[in-house]
Amino acid sequence: LEAAASGDQTRVVEEIGDLQFAVVNLARHLKVEPEPAMQTANEKFERRFRAVESRLVELGIDPVCATLEQMDRAWDEVKAAEKSR
Repeated sequence: LEAAASGDQTRVVEEIGDLQFAVVNLARHLKVEPEPAMQTANEKFERRFRAVESRLVELGIDPVCATLEQMDRAWDEVKAAEKSR
């Protein structure tokens, strides 16, 4: 957060890189292969995002014009529906 507050984009990039490195090391420590875990996360995000777009259309909202609040609400609905299955 300090890097972001500083406004120094180079520092922010370095900190994000450090964070990614730490997460990869944590995954390895937990005996999880980082690349397949990331692939699974990407697939889940893509599935949910497509469902969000569909939900917005159902509500009569053009996904391209949707506000962040509308997208967040649709995201929460999609996530809750997935978890209830």
